[in-house]
Parts: sequence; C-alpha cells; structure tokens
Amino acid sequence: MSLNGLLEKSPATLPILQATFGLERESLRIGKDHRIAQTDHPACLGSRSFHPYIQTDYSEAQLELITPIAHSTKEALRFLGALTDVAGRSIDKSEYLWPLSIPPKLCETDIHIAKLEDDYECYYRKHLADVYGKTLQSMSGIHFNMELGKDLVASLFKESGYQSIIDFKNDIHLKLAQNFLRFRWLLTYLYGASPIAEEGFFSKTLAKPVRSIRNSHLGYVNHKDIQVSYESLEKYISDIEAHIASGKLIAEKEFYSAVRLRGSKHVRDYLTNGVTYLELRTFDLNPFDNRGITQETLDTVHLFVLALLWLDSSSAIDQDITEASKLNDKIALSHPLDKLPEDAPVEIILLAMQGIVDYFELSDYYQGLIDAIKNQIEHPEQTIAGRLLEEIDTLSLESFGQKQGQAFHDYAWQAPYALKGYENMELSTQLLMFDAIQKGVHLEVLDENDQFIKLWHGEHVEYVKNANMTGKDSYITPLIMENKVVTKKLLSKAGFPVPKGEEFADKAAALRYFSQIKDKAIVVKPKSTNFGLGISIFKESADLTAYQKALDIAFAEDDTVLIEEFISGTEYRFFVLDGKCEAMLLRVPANVVGDGKHTIAQLVEMKNQDPLRGRDHRSPLEIIDLGDVEKLMLQQQGYTPDDIPADRVRVDLRRNSNISTGGDSIDVTDIMPDDYKTLAAQMARAVGAWVCGVDLIIPDKSLPASKEEPNCACIELNFNPAIYLHTYCHEGPGQALTPKILAKLFPEL
Repeated sequence: MSLNGLLEKSPATLPILQATFGLERESLRIGKDHRIAQTDHPACLGSRSFHPYIQTDYSEAQLELITPIAHSTKEALRFLGALTDVAGRSIDKSEYLWPLSIPPKLCETDIHIAKLEDDYECYYRKHLADVYGKTLQSMSGIHFNMELGKDLVASLFKESGYQSIIDFKNDIHLKLAQNFLRFRWLLTYLYGASPIAEEGFFSKTLAKPVRSIRNSHLGYVNHKDIQVSYESLEKYISDIEAHIASGKLIAEKEFYSAVRLRGSKHVRDYLTNGVTYLELRTFDLNPFDNRGITQETLDTVHLFVLALLWLDSSSAIDQDITEASKLNDKIALSHPLDKLPEDAPVEIILLAMQGIVDYFELSDYYQGLIDAIKNQIEHPEQTIAGRLLEEIDTLSLESFGQKQGQAFHDYAWQAPYALKGYENMELSTQLLMFDAIQKGVHLEVLDENDQFIKLWHGEHVEYVKNANMTGKDSYITPLIMENKVVTKKLLSKAGFPVPKGEEFADKAAALRYFSQIKDKAIVVKPKSTNFGLGISIFKESADLTAYQKALDIAFAEDDTVLIEEFISGTEYRFFVLDGKCEAMLLRVPANVVGDGKHTIAQLVEMKNQDPLRGRDHRSPLEIIDLGDVEKLMLQQQGYTPDDIPADRVRVDLRRNSNISTGGDSIDVTDIMPDDYKTLAAQMARAVGAWVCGVDLIIPDKSLPASKEEPNCACIELNFNPAIYLHTYCHEGPGQALTPKILAKLFPEL
C-alpha cells in the first residue's frame, strides 16, 4: 500500500509533533599535552558493563554519552547537557573533551582499543582496526534517535487502511529512511562541521577546507562493495545478511549507513516485531556548543523528518539514493562558503517542511526554523562550517579546538555544586543526581518542583525526595521531626537533654506568658518549621515590643508557637546516616564585618556577591536579607541598616545560625570529638530516623559527652537537613554525603 498523501488526508489536529528522542554523543578525552589522553576510562564512572549513560566507544579515550528516551528534544538535550557536565568533571582535571569531530594530531599508536570486559566487543574493535584502520575510528559525532509518538502512529495507522500495524510501522519507517538518504545532503550543508583534518590524518592532505570530511566518502564509511538496497525491508534485510554470510561484514552493526532502522537486536526480527525508530548518524560535533548540538538543530531535524513523511516516495529508490549520495559527497567536500549546487532539489524539501508547518498550524518557532534554513542557504558563512572557516589557521583547527575544549572544561567546573540543566532543582537533589549519573544508576525526575526522583539498577528501584527522604525512613519519622513538640517529648523520655519551654496556640496566651520569661533569655519559634523560618532568639531578655514582634513572626509560620529557654553555647549540625554520624558543621549566624567605610546595608550587598550565595537552596550559601527579623536583630544591638560599623567589628543579622537564612558554614567533622558524634547518632535512633540533622548546643566541646552527662542540649532534629551545606562550605574541606546515601541505597554497586 502507498503512504503517499497520508499526512494530507489526516486531520490537522493530529499530534504531529509527538515523538520520543535519544542522543548519543562521542568525544575524545584530551590530555594536558593536547593529545589524545593515554589514561584509562575514569574509574569514578563505575562499571562499563552496565553503565546506561557513559560508555567508551571505539578507544579507551573516546567517551560515549547516551541519553535515556525523552519525550521532547528539549529534555533530551537537557540530559545530554547533564551527561556532558558529569563527564567533564569525572575525567582527570588536567583533561578535557575535544569539541571537534576530527581529532587533534595523532598517530595510530596513540589510539588504544577500549578495555572492555566483553570479549566479543574487544574482538569487534580489533576487526574494525584491521578493516578500516584506527585513525578513522577516532572521529566523533552525534547520533539522533527518533521514534514517532504512539498516538501519532495509531492515528496514522487508522487513516492508512493497513490491516497490520507491524506492516504499517515497517513501511512508514522504511519510507522515512529512504527519503532521509535522498535529502540528507541538506543536513550536511547546514550542520557539517569537519572542514579539515590535521596533518597526518590522511596520507594526502586536503588542499582546502571542506564542509564535512566525516559525512563524505573520506569519513568512516563501509567499503564500496557493501551495497544495501532500500527498495523493500525484505531486500534491506537479505542484503545485510548476505554481506555477513560472505564475511564482508562481521556483524549487522558494522553496516554504517547514514540512517539505521532500529528496534530489534537482529534486522530479521523487524518482519515480525516491526521497526520502532530511526537512528540518524550524520551529525558532526558542533564546536560552538558545549553539548555538541543545539536546540534549534534538534527541532529543525525533527521538522525535517516529518517533512520526509509528507513527501511522496520514490519509484526508483535505489537509483535516487545513489544519485543523492553523490550529491551529498559533492556538498560535503565543497568549500564552506560555497552555496548549494544548482542540482540540489532544495525547494522540494523546503516546501515539504512548509507544508507541515502550514497544514498542522505549528507555532511561529517552527516557521522561524525554516526561515533560518533559507537564510543559511543564501549565506553559507552562517552555517557551522562557514563559521569554523574563520577559526582555521594554516589548515589546522588545533588551536581553536584547544581553546574551545578548555573553555567548555572550565564551564563544567563553574558552580561545581550544580548539575548543568537542572539548576532550578534543590541543590542536594542536584548533587544526588550527579552521583547517580556518574555511577550508572538509572535516573528519572518524577516531579521537578517537588524534588521527587526515581533511581533504579536492574530490578532494584528507590524513590527519593530532596535527596534524603527515602523508603529507609518510615512515614511517621519525618512527621515526628517536623513537630518540635513531639520531638522534644520523645527525646526527653529517652533521656536526652532538650530546652525547657511552653507551647501556645494563640497570641493572647503567649503574651500573658511574658511576665514569666521577661528576665530570661528565650527562643520563640513555630512548632513545625524548617530552614529556620519564623525563629527569633533573644540571648538577653526581650522587651514586650520585641517579644510581640517575635510572636507575630512565629505565628505567621504556624498556628502553634514554642517559647523555650535559650541555652548558651555553640550550635553544631550533626548529619546522621543509617546510625552513623557522617558530618558536623558549625553554622555562624548571618553577619557582616565592618570596614569603617560601608553601611550595614552596603556590606550585606557586598557579601551577597559571593558566587556561593543564591536563593531557594540552589547554592551552598543563601542570600542575606534585610527583613523584619534582621532589622529587629540590628535594633537590639543599637544599629540601623544605614549605620557604618567600625573596622573588623562583626554585626550579627540573625540569632539563629541556619544557612538558609544567610549563615556561614564551617566544616568541623575532623575536629569534633567522637563522643558527641555518638550522642547525636543515638538521638536520631530515638526517633527512628535513617537520615537526620541533629542540632546540638555545646557549651564546651572539650568536655566529654555521654547520655548520662551530655554537656549539650538538642534544640532540633531536622528531617530535611540540606545535605549540600556539608559539602560546599564557607570554611573547611566539606563532606561528600550524597555518594554515601547512594551507596546505602544501592549496596550492590
């Protein structure tokens, strides 16, 4: 049956853009000598026998980054950005990823076949070295995998008149592959980015820059005697099998077509199971983007593929593919500033793309993609190869590659506490996601706003919220820690010291209580709070006005307020994981230090310029505000925001030392006595917590601590202890905790 005109006969409401996508990016690791790295695949990346995201391709130095299936090009590219970030920070810091498809200067002895555990994979790579040589294997690119959406395919199947969904899927994918090979030259023109090869790459140096060596007959292609027909799926399968039977190919995957039919392990299975997606293999690395490809490119290719479905099939497909291959080679080996040749039928594919946009009433964004293609057709200097032409120095791109690769490497190390592309998520979650990707644990973001992720390895699945709430804790445990009254009662009953105090459900009763505490140091806080919200601390007695203001602040956060005795001493945060104290932190309340020149408001603004400071737990330290709590604190010290404190005089802006309210973090894990660590772990166990932040007030940590003589008091147990603040500290080495959580969740790794 014919698929011609199928889209035009379908309703305009068809979910035409529905599809899933996957990206595979290859890149060489480059050493500090700017040559191919001679080091092994980074050990911190876990086992290549199961890693779903970061593998080695042909050589030990060639990383392959593989995204999971995504339901949009945006999400696929986002994950590729995260993989690029993880890879960039997992390789040795003296190394970087080569941003170009063609490698720097090399000789075959620089290329070491990947040291894989699978004997066949090693044998296969040795075979490739014998047949094609190692040098060609060092080229890198990006493969674009695309599957039409299930609803889209079902709707088209219904319109088609086909009786078999398998036959329909096979025919529709075969048509896409056929037309892709007829028109891929346009992608070569637009996205070709391998204009030169360094000296020694070929036996004979090219006399001039071209558009894409990799997409020409000089690239990594099968020998000329490997011909496969696309006339029918049966012919396609039998040709590949015949080449394997004759020994011309060692395996089906050695057929290096610009497009592959995919979905089954063996091509013959397509006849019974159906082709499910296409693998497009024509993309050079775009060296102007750290990910190697842009959002606009992905969306243009998506529209291009839909246009291939809009176009009619060819009645002489193998002949047309042969002619199109010659045209593609001509364009690939043309000068980067050459326009498309006159015999390139560009209007046909552009009209098809326009047909998709018009018929399905796609947004102006897609019209803009078509306009951009037309602009690049008229102005070849705007194509990637045209832009690269300006960077070529004496038929070499090594200097540019070194500069760009190092710039991308430096970018990966900017804000190393963040996971590129996911910076809007809570920081501890980003840290855990980084570790999961690095170690090869499957990852899916279930709810980005709620910081809810799914992790799995094999059949083992774990659900995690905020990087620390897991199935290891019972449902009731976080509720206990969230409720300060219940926490105090349980700790007190278990024999642990907690501050004395009262709770109030209305402001009037709390005001009447003032007569009993007016001469005492107190803390006013909501019954249920986190991140220090609503807490006011009076180290000296408070007047009635300040007390009323503190009650207003606390009642704004909860309908019940606690008024407790203030315990003098230093506050420390202990992080407990699975019964063991793994990290300790001294948190200094939000403050500024005078210089005798600037006002307090100006000093706050200056301190907020620290790149570690941000908002909403997306940075290790928080921006310092000058809100009601801070102004009340200043008033108690005799200051206003416009006052200029003397040189080296510290001005506190908060009593509470939470990092989330602008405090400074100091890692004291290595200097904290073990008996306090043990006591904190016991307190966590008293409420059944697997992960817990224990806040202790310690007057003198040189004194011994035990349950019988604690010499400290617990002011809070925190069910969401903001792991990141232990890792990236204002002072001290910091403690990496998310790898320990991951190891506890997946001990089999």
